[in-house]
Amino acid sequence: MSPSVPLQEMIRAIRSARTQCEERGVIQRECAAIRAQFRQSDNGGRSHNLAKLLYVHMLGYPAHFGQMECVRMIASPRYCEKRVGYLGAMMLLDEKQDASLLITNSIKNDLFHTNQYVQSLALCTLACMGSAEMCRDLAPEIDRLLRASNAYIKKKAALCAVHIVRKVQDLWEMFAPTARSLLAEKNHGVLHGAVVLITELCERNPETLERFRKTVPDLIQIMKSLVISGYSPEHDVAGVSDPFLQVRILRLLRILGRNSESASDAMNDLLAQVATNTDSTKTVGNAVLYETVLTVLDIKSESGLRVLAVNILGRFLLNNDRNIRYIAMTSLQRIVGSDHNAVQRHRGTILDCLKDPDASVKRRALDLSLALVSPSNIRSMMKELLLFLSCCPPELKAQAASGIFNAAERYAPSQRWHIDTILHVLTTAGGDVRDETVPNLIQLITSASELHCYTVHKLYRALLEDISQQPLVQVACWCIGEYGDLLLRGECQEAEPVQVAEDDVLDALEAVLQSHMSSPATRGFALTATMKLSTRITDNVDRIRSVVSIYGSCIDLELQQRAVEYNALFKKYDHMRAAVLERMPVIERNSPGHADGESTGGVQPPRVQQGELLPAPQPPASQASDLLDLLGGSEEILQPGPMAVGGGLTHGPPTNAVGGDLLDLLGGFNPAPAAPAPAVAAVTVYEKDGVSLTLSCGKQSDTSLSVALTACNASDADVSGFTLQAAVPKSVQLLMKAPSGDSLPAHGAGQVTQTVVLDNPNKVNLKMRVRISYSSRGSAYQDTVQIDSFPGSQ
Repeated sequence: MSPSVPLQEMIRAIRSARTQCEERGVIQRECAAIRAQFRQSDNGGRSHNLAKLLYVHMLGYPAHFGQMECVRMIASPRYCEKRVGYLGAMMLLDEKQDASLLITNSIKNDLFHTNQYVQSLALCTLACMGSAEMCRDLAPEIDRLLRASNAYIKKKAALCAVHIVRKVQDLWEMFAPTARSLLAEKNHGVLHGAVVLITELCERNPETLERFRKTVPDLIQIMKSLVISGYSPEHDVAGVSDPFLQVRILRLLRILGRNSESASDAMNDLLAQVATNTDSTKTVGNAVLYETVLTVLDIKSESGLRVLAVNILGRFLLNNDRNIRYIAMTSLQRIVGSDHNAVQRHRGTILDCLKDPDASVKRRALDLSLALVSPSNIRSMMKELLLFLSCCPPELKAQAASGIFNAAERYAPSQRWHIDTILHVLTTAGGDVRDETVPNLIQLITSASELHCYTVHKLYRALLEDISQQPLVQVACWCIGEYGDLLLRGECQEAEPVQVAEDDVLDALEAVLQSHMSSPATRGFALTATMKLSTRITDNVDRIRSVVSIYGSCIDLELQQRAVEYNALFKKYDHMRAAVLERMPVIERNSPGHADGESTGGVQPPRVQQGELLPAPQPPASQASDLLDLLGGSEEILQPGPMAVGGGLTHGPPTNAVGGDLLDLLGGFNPAPAAPAPAVAAVTVYEKDGVSLTLSCGKQSDTSLSVALTACNASDADVSGFTLQAAVPKSVQLLMKAPSGDSLPAHGAGQVTQTVVLDNPNKVNLKMRVRISYSSRGSAYQDTVQIDSFPGSQ
C-alpha cells in the first residue's frame, strides 16, 4: 500500500485483513509513511495524514507521535487544517500532557476570530480538554462571548463556562450575572446552555443557590410557554415541544425548590399543569413526566400534588416498557416511607410486577412489596409473598425469606401465625435463610408456652416429610428434645391428635443422624435431642444409650465430644442426668446469647442453648492424658475454650482440676464477680502470618489473676473459627470466660478478647500453654505458644 492512499483506501485495507497480524502490518506501514510525511516541511496533505492517524487511534493503536502535528495544524490559518487539528487535540491530548499548554495561545486567538465556526472549534476544544490553568487564562474571553450577539456562539460559550466552573469553582462569580441574563434569550439552544450553567452554579455554591431562587418566575414562564405552545417543527419531538429543555428546567426547579417554601409554592401550579397536559403514550412524554414527578417529590409541594405524582408512577407500572416500570418502582421505593398511603393504592399493580419475567423488575417489586407490609394488610401481603417465594428465582430466595421474617416479626397478628409463617418459609426455602433464623425461631417457640404442643407436633410431621432443609430439621430436633413428652402424649387440641410411639420419634432422630444431607451442626442438634429424650421416655433408654455411645468414636470432633460428655452422664453421673437435661427456661429476647443483631460482645446465638445446661465434663484420665500429649506436657490440664453442645458452639462454665466436685464442674458454684483489675500494658505473646495475640494481666486477689488475651488480624484475609485453648499446671485452677467472638476481620478492623482467670492457691510459678486455632482462605491453621511470664501478677 503506497503512503499516499486516501483515508477510505486505508480503512478498506484494514478491514480486509484476515488476521490480526496482517492488520498490524498494514497499520505499521501506514504509520511509518505518516511519520515520514510529518517530517517534511512542505507537506501539503497534513490534514489528510492526521485524519488517517486519528482513525488508527480509534482502533486502539499508539498515535501519540501526532500530538505536535495537532498543535501546528491548530495554528494554521486554513479552516480545513484547523478543524482536523482541533479534533486531533481533543482525541490525542488531555490536561495532563505538556503539549496541551502549547495550544492555549492558539485557542485565545481563535476566540477573537471573525468566523463563528473557528470560534466554535476553540470553544469545543476548551470545554473538552481544558486544564485548570487554561480555564483561568481564558475565562474572561468566555465571559465576553456569553454577551455576544451571535446565539450560536453564546450557546457554545455557555457550555464551555460549565466546564470552567467544574474545573475552577472560584470563577463562579464571573459567570453568575451573565447566566441570569441569558434566560431572556429566545433561542432554545442558548436557553438550554443557560439552564445547564445555572444548575451547575447552584449545585456548587449555596450562596449562588439563594441568588438564583429569584429566577424561579422566569423559569416558570419559559416552561409554561413550552407546555402551551403549539406545534413547532424546529423543536417538536413526538408531539412534545423541546423535551430536552423541559427536562433541564424541571431539574433546575427541583434544585431551587428544595428546602424553600416560597419557591415550592410558586411552582406548584406549573408542575400540576405539566403533569396533566403531557402526553404519556410516548417515551418523550414519559421522560418529562418522570422529571416532573421527581421535582414534585423533592420540593415542599402540596399533598394533592404528591398524590398526583404517585398516581403517575402507578401508571408507569402498567407500561409495557420494562425500563419505565423499573424507574417507577425505584421512585416509589424512595417515597414509600413518607407517602405510604398513596403508594398503598397501587399495591395490586406492584404485586403483579412480582410475576414479571425481568429479574431486575422482579427484585425491585419484591423490595417495594416488603416495604408496603403493614399491620392492616399483613395476612394478604404475606400470602402473596409466600406464593412468590415458592416460585421465585434462586437468587431472590434469600432476600424474600429475610424480608418475610422481618415483616412477620414486626406485624404478626398472633404467635401461632408467626410460627406457621416461619415454618412455611423454612419448608419452602430453608437452605436460603440467614444463620440467625434458627435461634430466633427457637426463642419465639420458647416464649409461646401455650403453643409448645402444637409446634412440636407440626415440626415432627415436617421432619418426617423432608429432612433436606437443614434449618427446619435443626428446629424440629430442638423442639422434639425439649417437648418430646408433649409429642408422645398426643393430647394437642390445636392439631389433629396423632399417637406417636417412642420408637417412631427415635427412628426419626436416627434418620437425621445417619442422613448424608445432615450437616455436622444438624447432627449435633439431633444427638442432643436424643439425649434429652432419655429423661422424657421410659422404655427406650438403653437404645438411646447405645446411639450415644456409637458417636463416641465419631470422626467429627464436636459430635465425639458431645457423645463422650453424654456417656459420662449415663455412667458416672446418672443420678444427676434428669436435672442436667431438664427443659430449657424461656429465652429472653434481648439476652446476651440472642443473635438478633442487638447483642454485644459476640456471644453465641441461642440455637446452642439446648445443651447449655450441660457444660463440658472433665474427660476421663486417659483422655485427659491424650489431650495433654497434644500440648506437650503431662502435668497440665487442658481447658478448652469453646465446646460443642446442642448443635453449635457455646462457651460453657470452666472445669476445675481432675477429680473436682461435680457441682463445680457443672457450674453449680460460680465464683462471685471480682473487682476489675488495674490496667497493665499489653505484651505480645504470639505473632505469625498477620495474626497476633497480646496478653495483659491484673490481680483480682492475693491468689487470683485475671488474664486478658486479645487477638488481632493484620493480614489482608478475614479469619474465621478463631478459638483459644489453654493448659496450666495441676495445682492451678483455670476459668475461661466466653470470648467476644470467633472471627477477625482483615486489616485490623476488629479483635477478639477472651478473659482467663487463674487461681493459684499454692502460689507456684505460673505458666500457661495456649493453643490457637483458626481458618483463613479456606485453610485451617493451628499453633501453640508457651507463656512463662505474666506482667502485673506481682
